[in-house]
Amino acid sequence: MSEVIQLLPDVIANQIAAGEVVQRPASVVKELLENAIDAGATDIQLILNESGRTLIQVVDDGSGMSMTDARMSFERHATSKIRKIEDIFEIYTMGFRGEALASIAAVAQVELRTKQADDTLGTYIRIEGSKVIMQEPCNHAIGTNISVKNLFYNVPARRNFLKSNQVELKHVMDEFVRIALSNPQLSLSFHNNNMELYHLNSGNLKQRIIHLFGKSLNDKLVPVEENTEYISVSGYIGKPEAAKKTRGEQYFFVNNRFIKSHTLNFAVQKAFENLIPEKSYPFYVLFIEISPAAIDINVHPTKQEIKFEDERSVFMIIQAAVKHGLAQYSVTPTLDFDQNAEFSNLEAFRKTPKMNENIMGKFSGGHGIASSSGRQHPLMTPSTPTWQSILPQTAKEASDIITLRSKMDENEDDFSLTPTLFDTLENDYLTFTPVQIHQKYLLAQISSGVVFVHIKEREEF
Repeated sequence: MSEVIQLLPDVIANQIAAGEVVQRPASVVKELLENAIDAGATDIQLILNESGRTLIQVVDDGSGMSMTDARMSFERHATSKIRKIEDIFEIYTMGFRGEALASIAAVAQVELRTKQADDTLGTYIRIEGSKVIMQEPCNHAIGTNISVKNLFYNVPARRNFLKSNQVELKHVMDEFVRIALSNPQLSLSFHNNNMELYHLNSGNLKQRIIHLFGKSLNDKLVPVEENTEYISVSGYIGKPEAAKKTRGEQYFFVNNRFIKSHTLNFAVQKAFENLIPEKSYPFYVLFIEISPAAIDINVHPTKQEIKFEDERSVFMIIQAAVKHGLAQYSVTPTLDFDQNAEFSNLEAFRKTPKMNENIMGKFSGGHGIASSSGRQHPLMTPSTPTWQSILPQTAKEASDIITLRSKMDENEDDFSLTPTLFDTLENDYLTFTPVQIHQKYLLAQISSGVVFVHIKEREEF
């Protein structure tokens, strides 16, 4: 019997690979914009015809490519980021400048013009269906201009599965907005059929949110900024009155890459519990910075779904960060990571993977959120008395103390005033550090229950 297994021709192999990366015009837009960002561009133009069916063009002022790199970028498995297997787990940037281009060139007609600052002439390359039709020097400004024409021209079955121009344009706009939110320091423009849809100047994250979603959000945005040894969380959430009946305006970015996560969405939803109507969804744009070694981004071809090494810790930290942000504007009680004993029991705080030393520098600059890593907690400021000094004084007033003892076996709660509790309270507090709420209350867990203290003696505290 003759052999039946054989290697696929390169053209077919590239088209199969393209099926994983290039699903619609929006897929091409995402890859090309990310390549432009990785090239260090500060100004990027996106130009479409017929919602990307006949033309997707991205023009950037980035570093450009040499003649050799321009040709190599269209080869399969070409990359500028990976030299050894360990590099896969230390990637912070977006595109790889090569992987997607080979797939795109397999199902479209592609023209590339690029030039580096040190080169006298640039490079022009034209490829159709993975075949290089032309390569020659050309005059070009510093940067890259890439045009993808007639997407799926050689795969009519795939082209027939595209939706209407309106639907495809909506998907492209979604990708553009995600890129714009994660890179507010860039100037971006977007044209479709010679009509300008977006013109965004460089700025900070809040300005970018307002430009994209309207001025009505200006006084409804609450900043979120929390740093732990495991992850850092920053961005903005909307006040409860900004909640809507749809999930559209909810964005999570991990290491500046947009992701979709039902778990993280639920964490934010839980933080807004009892603050917004049922079946309403809060607005948020949140950025998570975490060591690449603690996540797996290769669970989905588009890398929009990832796995966390310790998902429970991430869930708890996100929920607490949102609550803390709301509390700063007197929406909910405050919650401080260093003051809450519950977080010390999480695996991420017992065994913390070391974050790359440059991680803060890579992501914190463009979002316009001031870092709070050096701030002092309210209980530790020099002008504020410590809980050890103030608690014994207020403990003498029995009317200020409510002790909640939970009797799990009897399934009942006993609320009682117990002044004698403070005979042993000090030992309990050495184990469980109290949480300060609105600088008026102390809340702490003790061996026999929970203590809640209303501080009346020092209103300035």
